[in-house]
Amino acid sequence: MECIIPAIAGELITFIQSGNDKLDSLQIIRWLIVLIQDRFGDESKLPVILTVCIILILFAGLSLTFGALAGVHCSRASCGFAKNLRKGMFSKSQDFSFENIDKFSTSSLVTRMTTDVTNVQQSFMMIIRTAVRSPFMFIFSIVMAFAVGGHMAWIFVIVVPILLFTLIMVARRAMPIFKKVFKKYDTLNSSIQENVAGMRVVKSFVREDYENDKFEKSSDDVRNDFTRAEKILALNNPVMQFCMYALMVGILFFGSRILISSGGEAFEIGNFSTLLAYGLQMLMSLMMISMIFVMVTMSAESARRICEVLTEKSTIKNPENPIETVNDGSIEFKNVNFKYAQRAEKFALSDINLKIESGQTVGIIGGTGSAKSTLISLIPRLYDTTDGEVLVGGVNVKDYDIVALRDAVSVVLQKNVLFSGSIKENLRWGNENATIEEIKHACELSCASEFIEKFPEKYDTYIEQGGTNVSGGQKQRLCIARALLKKPKILILDDSTSAVDTRTDALIRKAMREEIPNTTKIIIAQRVSSVQDADVIIILDDGKINAIGNHDSLLASNDIYREIYISQTKGASLQ
Repeated sequence: MECIIPAIAGELITFIQSGNDKLDSLQIIRWLIVLIQDRFGDESKLPVILTVCIILILFAGLSLTFGALAGVHCSRASCGFAKNLRKGMFSKSQDFSFENIDKFSTSSLVTRMTTDVTNVQQSFMMIIRTAVRSPFMFIFSIVMAFAVGGHMAWIFVIVVPILLFTLIMVARRAMPIFKKVFKKYDTLNSSIQENVAGMRVVKSFVREDYENDKFEKSSDDVRNDFTRAEKILALNNPVMQFCMYALMVGILFFGSRILISSGGEAFEIGNFSTLLAYGLQMLMSLMMISMIFVMVTMSAESARRICEVLTEKSTIKNPENPIETVNDGSIEFKNVNFKYAQRAEKFALSDINLKIESGQTVGIIGGTGSAKSTLISLIPRLYDTTDGEVLVGGVNVKDYDIVALRDAVSVVLQKNVLFSGSIKENLRWGNENATIEEIKHACELSCASEFIEKFPEKYDTYIEQGGTNVSGGQKQRLCIARALLKKPKILILDDSTSAVDTRTDALIRKAMREEIPNTTKIIIAQRVSSVQDADVIIILDDGKINAIGNHDSLLASNDIYREIYISQTKGASLQ
């Protein structure tokens, strides 16, 4: 046995030096099997067989160990990569302006952070595990096949162009389909999001069947496109199998003829079995490469969509030397024109010239679509003006640090949004360091304390996602309290008391007038009663300022204001 081990070791060193620095344990196992057949076949004593078997077991163990380690680290790397992608996309989306978000849509961003990232993750996992190893295995197999089989190895070369041609044709046919299918994924997710958000409306109008049919149609579109793409990708496997078995038949046919005709002199049996092994290895490596190719083909469009988000630049940016402090709540619009998209033909706001003194209460009223919400969205720079400038505290809003500006401007939007968590946690969005006393005081000003105190858990009451377990008026009052906790220089209420009764509305306005007199208050409302005691009332009509004045002057001189006032007071008297 002592003389056998050095002999095997010597042969192994010669084998390694002869040709390849990319060997793995499977290559060495195959070589040892050939060595037993050719060199130690005549010395088939038990010690020799046991020695070689032990070596084979060791290399098999190494193969198992390194394979397991590769799988573990590959999974960690791919999951970490997916996590970083999602984090990067989410962080990027937080910096987007409303214009950027409008470009992608909410459903599309959700699809990109889930389905697209999963596709890229699976592709990345296959690439790092097999994309480096498989080409080396393929090249090594070809080289060793020529070294062992001579001219017989040309059979291997014949099948390669067939496989490459198949892969190229598969990619050319499948890629356009995947581009379409992911857009349909966005539509599908948009349908789900819309349905879940509007579930109460769906049930109120008994439209469940309609929504089911709409979803089924979108789902069928996705399924049909994916099926078409998968059918094309599925051609890869039968072509690979055909080449594999054709190669085996060719080696067996020509190799057997050479063996028989030469009596084993031109071609040794060990070399013949080795050639078969290398042929199988070459095709297995090609099989792995083709699997990677299929995954990359599927994930290429997902990767492109992810890169669109990561490379998108926010249309609203901080200046190089931003101003960090907002002096007061004065507001001025100078020759402002605005449209939501550069390609839009019509301006949403036109020729806006307006000056609001710090501490004033300003009411904005107008018909639906008169651009009331658009006007106030320019103050905290949720959008940038197309022409002209907006000044806050005497400074162009584009010169402020965005965070500093938005901390000074508190907006209660028309669509009230509460997040899952306790009432206390929701209110601390306005000020994360607010004490319970400050929270209670803000709730008293917004008339929210009267219903919070009736809850068993009071300020620890859990709010469901979207605030579905509180009424519309309660949501509005909580959102006003949250805005007040910021202690802003400018407070904007965008039709945010529409769901409360007129008494509560009056109490909220009275509390704000008395408690925050130095804060500029802008109230957008449909009800004249909500703005009639404002210092200034602005009438908007079709994106333009129709009139400015107080309640008495507008009632005497403005037809739009008078018409709204009369229609509402007559309606009230009829009740």
